[in-house]
This record gives sequence, C-alpha cells and structure tokens, in this order.
Amino acid sequence: MLVLLPPSEGKAPSGRGAPLKPESLSLPALADARKAVLDELVDLCVADEEKARDVLGLSEGLRGEVAKNAELRTAGARPAGEIYTGVLYDALGLATLDAAAKRRAARSLLVFSGLWGAVGITDRIPSYRCSMGVKLPGLGALGAYWRTPMASAMPEAAGDGLVLDLRSSAYAAAWKPKGEVADRTATVRVLHAQMVDGVEKRSVVSHFNKATKGRIVRSLLETGAQPKGPAELVEALRDLGHVVEAEVPAKAGRAWALDVVVREIH
Repeated sequence: MLVLLPPSEGKAPSGRGAPLKPESLSLPALADARKAVLDELVDLCVADEEKARDVLGLSEGLRGEVAKNAELRTAGARPAGEIYTGVLYDALGLATLDAAAKRRAARSLLVFSGLWGAVGITDRIPSYRCSMGVKLPGLGALGAYWRTPMASAMPEAAGDGLVLDLRSSAYAAAWKPKGEVADRTATVRVLHAQMVDGVEKRSVVSHFNKATKGRIVRSLLETGAQPKGPAELVEALRDLGHVVEAEVPAKAGRAWALDVVVREIH
C-alpha cells in the first residue's frame, strides 16, 4: 500500500543536524527536477527578499521564511515526518507509533511537496516554505512543472498495490494516476453529517477533514491492514469503525472515490 499525503504549510525548525543530501532522498528519478526547483528558490530568496515574498505569497509576518529558504543548502535536515506538522500530522502521530507501525509508515507514506516533488517520511530535509501553488519566475507553476517528472517516477513507486490518495487538490495536480494504477487508487473525502431541521446535511470541514485522514492512516498502520485494492480498503475501514460510502468507477482507468462520513467533530 502506498499512501499519498499533502505536506503542511507550517513546519518544525530544521534543527542542527547534517545538511540536506539530495542523493539520499526517495524517488531518485526526481533528482534533476528537485535541483532545478531548489536552485531557483534559493537564488530568488538570496537575491530579492521582497520579490521572493511576493512569489511565495507570504505576509509581512512570514518574512522570515524567505531567509530560511535562502539557507536551504546548509540548514540542518531532519526526517520529513518530523518536519511536517499541523492537523493531519498531529492526528497521525508518527512519533507515538509502535516500532512495527513505524516501519510500515516508512515503507508506505509519501508526502508531496512543491519543493521536493515527493519525499518519504524518513527522508532528511530542511524546513522550507514553497507550496505547490507557487509560480516560480523561471520554472512556472510548480503543480504543472512536476507533472512530467512525476509521470515517470510515480508508477514505479506505486508498485502493484493499493494507492490511497489523501492529497489536497493543489498537490493532486502534480500527479494523476492513470491506467491500471488508477484502477487500484482510492481518493478519500471526509464529510461531516448533521441534522438540520430534520434533514441530514453534509459538509467538508477543513480542520476535521485533515484530522480524520490522519487518524485513518494511523489506524491502518497500527493494525497492519494491507488492503490489496479499493474494495478491500472499504472493508478494512468499515472494520475499523468508519462509515464509508464508495463510488465505484463506471470505466476502467479511474480512481475510486470514497466518502468517510462522520457525525461528531473532534
């Protein structure tokens, strides 16, 4: 099983570890594309702080993120699972998993990134600021930029098992599963259901959506569930107590769409 995650806007500090070693990152086929993004991002942030802040869409209060990007080549690096923070990662709680679940996480979790394309959670990276929605002056919109290298790298990464796609739309733009990979891919949407004047209304609540996705991944890792495809994933999630509604694709080459329906927000 391969689980695709979005990153977090906020990130933990880089710390004092050894600096980035690009050759050590997962998906080595992305090396050239990563170097191009890293080089342009660092050069932009070193040369013109105001322009960099505008390109990155940073408020005055986030001005320090530009200086952080300028030092990416020499900053300390930590496992990506420690760098990414926020609601989804708090609910996932990588640090508190038992040893077996941590090994499963290292094998199966892949975090998409505007800067790195995608990284494994044990890949050592520095803290950075560069979302997939950024449009760099030389490379253009990163969502579109990553499509070509991802089209080569991701089918191999997906192997022959289930692909559980929990990315937000901005990061899903960088790679869309096709063909037989899409047949064994499932996307997940979390819906909050509540009664309003006697009628059930459903809505997407961003914070709760992220938290529930984190808990889903944690429960799969803790139990060691290894669904072979979307249908088996539906059964596994139901066994774990989730209310799941599945939309089976009408045609081959399309991902399954799963709705996880929750009535209590926490």
